[in-house]
Amino acid sequence: MTQTVSPPLYAAIDLGSNSFHMLVVRHIDGSVQTMAKIKRKVRLAAGLDENNALSLEAMQRGWDCLSLFAERLQDIPTENIRIVGTATLRTATNVDIFLEKANQILGHDINVISGEEEAATIYKGVAHTSGGSGRRLVVDIGGASTEMIIGEGFSAKALTSLKMGCVTWLERHFKDRQLTASNFEHAIDAAKATLEPILESYTKLGWDVCVGASGTVQALQEIMLAQGMDEVITHAKLKRLQKQAMIAERLEELEIEGLTLERALVFPSGLSILIAIFELLEIDSMTLAGGALREGLAYEMVDELRQDDIRARTIASVQSRYQMDTQYAEQVSQLAESLYQQAGSSEWIVEPQALVMLQTAAKLHEIGLTIDFKKGGEHSAYLLQHLDLPGFTRAQKHFLGELSRRYREQLTSLPEQHAISGTSAKRVLRLLRLAILLTHRRNPELEPQVTLEAEGDNLTLTINQQWLASNPLTAAELEIEANRQTDIGWPLVIAES
Repeated sequence: MTQTVSPPLYAAIDLGSNSFHMLVVRHIDGSVQTMAKIKRKVRLAAGLDENNALSLEAMQRGWDCLSLFAERLQDIPTENIRIVGTATLRTATNVDIFLEKANQILGHDINVISGEEEAATIYKGVAHTSGGSGRRLVVDIGGASTEMIIGEGFSAKALTSLKMGCVTWLERHFKDRQLTASNFEHAIDAAKATLEPILESYTKLGWDVCVGASGTVQALQEIMLAQGMDEVITHAKLKRLQKQAMIAERLEELEIEGLTLERALVFPSGLSILIAIFELLEIDSMTLAGGALREGLAYEMVDELRQDDIRARTIASVQSRYQMDTQYAEQVSQLAESLYQQAGSSEWIVEPQALVMLQTAAKLHEIGLTIDFKKGGEHSAYLLQHLDLPGFTRAQKHFLGELSRRYREQLTSLPEQHAISGTSAKRVLRLLRLAILLTHRRNPELEPQVTLEAEGDNLTLTINQQWLASNPLTAAELEIEANRQTDIGWPLVIAES
């Protein structure tokens, strides 16, 4: 009897200025699967004195945390472990004392990386986990440094590490723990002054999308979702949250719906830095990246994962893991795209992301069948909304789940979602349902030639009369589908040619 070998584990440890993090992953089915995430608030940067020497108390907090990490490292091959120190360990004048004991505790050497190397690794983490095309501006606000990167694909065009972070700004601009307009103003102005040297070069390079890859941005998104907002960060939302923070007079009294207690202390300082970045670089919007430094370290250890299309890699990985019919998935996707083009594409569905959502839903809609046929749509929705899907945002995962919940039989209106507009969302669902219905024989050669015309919400699907006569089940199902869509206010006519 042959014994299967478990996929090897990889560990990435980031000794940050505010928190120490450990990420344990394995490489399976062409993707990285998270096995463990361990985080401890160490507040290393708060232990730096005026001469940049680390206090014994701060070092002890770090050593205590590493004692916990060390247990998990015992089961992982040495060559699969990366441990890095960042801004505070770069700055500390007595870093050797900390490192000597830390290396003994872990049984592995810690590599204190430069600011530029940190920025490059963060960008790799973003590139491996975040979808979309074009040039990206990446912002990562750490405890003692802020990394700003412009890149495209897997290549970084500009890398900068700035000496400002949510812990250092807390100690410098909110030292009295007062949440006043004056403190916020000083913190924002100081951040702008720190950013000023890179403003011209970054503006000249330019970018198409902006993503945030930090605890501050993660906290912001959790707050916005808890308060019923969508996941896109804008300057208006940042200023609104600043006003919410200033309702409390002191940091210890800060209470914002969706903000965790452990993040509250450094939230205003991180917020002030992000406001400065938005204002000085005139950023319209920002979304949360799928990964950052730790993910960059982990992905770089797995050579097989160097590939440009993150979403394609994710889809292929999910299809493999759940033993899905990839040929049929491609057939549905191609017909769905054909219907999308015939309907007038950019005029009928305005957002470019809509086609990506349609194709992805087409390729993954049957995932729930691996659990059960009867409630396949429900299972598909749950899986797509809860799986780790690098390249897709939380809002996009939610939308994909709601599409897949409704891919067959019962049709109901889509709930509120924030991936694309409501009008485009319902039109994507209509095309998905038609593509699935027309391909149910699962053979491209048996698929009918169809034309689709759109006028507002009115759709006319024209099919060869002889084909309909030869496929009475599909013909009947198309009539039922026309009634279903028309009954909820989405007129659909089935015409014969």
